[in-house]
Amino acid sequence: MIPDLRVRLGEWELDNPVMTAAGCAGSGRELARFFDISRIGAVVTKSVTVEPRAGMPAPRIAETPSGVLSAVGLQGPGIDVFLQRDLPWLLSRGARAVVSVAGSSVDEYVLLARRLSEAPGVTMIEVNLSSPDLARGGRHFAEDTAAAARVVAAVRETARADIPVFAKLPPDVADLVELAGECVAAGADGLAMINTVRGMAIDVDTRRPAVAGGMGGLSGPAIRPIAVACVYRVHAAFPEVPLIGMGGVRTGADAMEFLMAGASAVAVGSALFHDPSACLRVLRELEQELLDRGVERVDSLIGAAHRTAGAPGTAVG
Repeated sequence: MIPDLRVRLGEWELDNPVMTAAGCAGSGRELARFFDISRIGAVVTKSVTVEPRAGMPAPRIAETPSGVLSAVGLQGPGIDVFLQRDLPWLLSRGARAVVSVAGSSVDEYVLLARRLSEAPGVTMIEVNLSSPDLARGGRHFAEDTAAAARVVAAVRETARADIPVFAKLPPDVADLVELAGECVAAGADGLAMINTVRGMAIDVDTRRPAVAGGMGGLSGPAIRPIAVACVYRVHAAFPEVPLIGMGGVRTGADAMEFLMAGASAVAVGSALFHDPSACLRVLRELEQELLDRGVERVDSLIGAAHRTAGAPGTAVG
């Protein structure tokens, strides 16, 4: 029997639980050369900003053991070009469009939510809370639970009621579970986690940081255990809140890990850099993993690790 791959994120049903991660596939054009992007659960766009941004200078990316360090700086054409060019193209391919948004102020997030709500075809808004807040000296919104909650509340209040709003959370905050709870209390319909982990690499020949920004965001298999733990902890605290898990997903078994930790869907990110068809491959592998184990419905795996006798706690030694 072919497994049922359908999952629900609140009121929204996906044909399958595999999507792209924001920032790793542009707005889908790059991947469409390699596979039919309508076959995956959704395409999550690169974070869209109000105005065009040039991003950080080169070098922007450095390879690390089992990972990639990046400091791109939210480069993009801005909301006007996105709505005129990128979103219509994405919808013309039959893809479900999840639009990531990033702002430097609450007002910018509000403007983005309003513009996206006026456009047809937006399936979900993902709120990137790792954007710097200029009013607080450039600290990321996620570093202050109150600031993060204000952004989420403003986006949820502005966005159309039929467009789910998910908050994307980084792992390197004082209390991830507290941040998650504040975002849900502010109106988030679900959560996406994790964003990249802040890290640094130094070129021993030049004696300079490997990326121009000095610090960058680490992604790839190196962060998967961190990401799985974050999903596990947040699902334990808020079992009714839909979660999208990401961070080092490169195989169907990786996807199963996130589902068992409590995610309802998974996003594939840096694996796309060396395998542009990774989303479809992960989906095929996930289906085979289910067949091999006699699992009839993929959603039966969601949170399975929490239902296992002797499930681990949070203590470390």
